Amino acid sequence: MHNKLLIFLFVFAFQHFIFGQVHRFYYEYEYIPDSTSKEDVKKDVMLLDIEKNGSKYYSYEKFVSDSLANESLKKQIQSGSKNISVNRNVKPGTVAFSVTKSYPEFTTDLHTGISTDLYMVREENKPEWKILPDKEKIGEWNAQKAETNFGGRHWIAWFTTEIPFQDGPYKFYGLPGLIVKIEDTSGSHRMILKGTKTFSILEQSEEAELPENFTSIGMNQKEIAATEAQFKKVWKAYKNDPAKNMREMMMKAGGGTSVQIRFKSDDGKEITDNQQAIRAIEQNAKENIKKNNNPIEPELYE
Repeated sequence: MHNKLLIFLFVFAFQHFIFGQVHRFYYEYEYIPDSTSKEDVKKDVMLLDIEKNGSKYYSYEKFVSDSLANESLKKQIQSGSKNISVNRNVKPGTVAFSVTKSYPEFTTDLHTGISTDLYMVREENKPEWKILPDKEKIGEWNAQKAETNFGGRHWIAWFTTEIPFQDGPYKFYGLPGLIVKIEDTSGSHRMILKGTKTFSILEQSEEAELPENFTSIGMNQKEIAATEAQFKKVWKAYKNDPAKNMREMMMKAGGGTSVQIRFKSDDGKEITDNQQAIRAIEQNAKENIKKNNNPIEPELYE
């Protein structure tokens, strides 16, 4: 009885220590956005933050950009400025999506955007793993091999039992340890754990509160909950007409309300005429869709 009590107290203390903190894992994400240009490999640092109730996987560059924007916004609000500007300087190639998982069920949601809308897409399948006997040293961790078919790709993963979380980058989870490396067999997408950090939940910075009636795309915008089928339908419509949202926004803003659309081209030229800006936005979107034809989940963007 005494031993059982000691074990219970140890487990309770361990869980309190583990889950009173944020465990941040830094992954290097290499990906090829254009399948016709395999020599063009993009890199980003992704963060996997694990807390008591779940995890979040997101871009470090976007995290930094959002933090700077929120800090600027906070200063403007505190100064009492009535003309608030939001400037987000996200570097080209930054991964815009994020993934959240809720414990203990591991309910998984993809957070991403189409045009000016934000979507939360609930994952309907879980990774089904085949654990293999192969073992290898990945960085400083002893790891074991596993494989799965997911999202239209065949994936090879390496997990370590030395880190006591059955989670991993993107939508991957369910192995008896943290996934420290995973890549698809085409070599298009690869995520490798590079470092870790632990800090108190209380150390996380609070976001600036927005004043009433303040609206800016991407700031206090609500996500649209969608099934995978609904998301695919919206994506298909966007590919066929990428400027539809802009035209609808202009129509809704009629009745004397002035709407100014601005578009800055790659050469730095700013287009202020609404119709020309919309045409430029449409052309730019079509070019981006053509160049980014190799998503991490091909089945979601069919």
